[in-house]
Amino acid sequence: MPAVQAPRFLIVVVGPTAVGKTDLCVRLARHFGTEIISADSRQFYQEMSIGTAKPTPEEQQGIQHHFVDSHPITETYNAGAYEQDVLALLGQLYQQYKSVILTGGSGLYVRAVTDGMDEMPETDPAVRDKLTARYRQEGLQPLLVQLQQLDPAYYERVDKANPQRVIRALEVCLSSGQPYSDFRKAGAQERPFHIIKVGLNRNRQELYERIDRRMDLMLEQGLLEEAKTLYPYRDHNALQTVGYKEIFDYLEGKYDWEEAVRLLKRNSRRYAKRQLTWFHKHQDYTWFHPEQWDAILTFIGEQMQHPKQV
Repeated sequence: MPAVQAPRFLIVVVGPTAVGKTDLCVRLARHFGTEIISADSRQFYQEMSIGTAKPTPEEQQGIQHHFVDSHPITETYNAGAYEQDVLALLGQLYQQYKSVILTGGSGLYVRAVTDGMDEMPETDPAVRDKLTARYRQEGLQPLLVQLQQLDPAYYERVDKANPQRVIRALEVCLSSGQPYSDFRKAGAQERPFHIIKVGLNRNRQELYERIDRRMDLMLEQGLLEEAKTLYPYRDHNALQTVGYKEIFDYLEGKYDWEEAVRLLKRNSRRYAKRQLTWFHKHQDYTWFHPEQWDAILTFIGEQMQHPKQV
């Protein structure tokens, strides 16, 4: 009779930008003797370091971080491909480790691994390019109006401050001739491992002060210079986000430097709020302050002792 394999665990650690995910996950990886998989959809790209707060080699402390610096900016990479790549990687890692850590603030990419992605139709890259160019020229509102016309059901649910989600939905609508919501299935796919979900948060003032300090540090480290090198790729989907868009608009003369810095901090705080809203709405996480080490370890230990059936 073949031996029954011991259960395998995926410890998922999520939270808003600047909350302290990297430090905690490195500590967890050391404690459990394992590796970390990044679920930050911008840290994949080799050319985007400062504006994504990519963990430095010093911050990684010798712990293997997968999907950091894994792709060139010229390569198109999406949540569906990420799901398949991570599942394949986990198959390898679970031969060596009982548990693996998945962490990041990109909710869609986390959910791709935990729940699975919807089967989406092939889309025309030219459609996305046209939508992105329109967004840069006219802003998000005209695209929202178009989405409301083409897919009112998804329009009611979409994060209306997230251009990536709006553009993606329109891309599918226009390429397929069907509403985006028609391709979205209900229910999570089964996974051959147990998922332990940890959410990190701080009180609002504390978090916002950390975000402001992080933005100041990014600017000191050379965010402006990094953005200048990325300017030729400014229509790339990964760059339609906080941290680069404000700098690009400054470079195009839309406002002065002081206003660019103000918007960078304000939009980063708003982004953190949207991240928290998404994780509270879409997933069943147990929430902790990042410094509640003992409580987090106790929670993970209890989940490992009494795993839910897979």
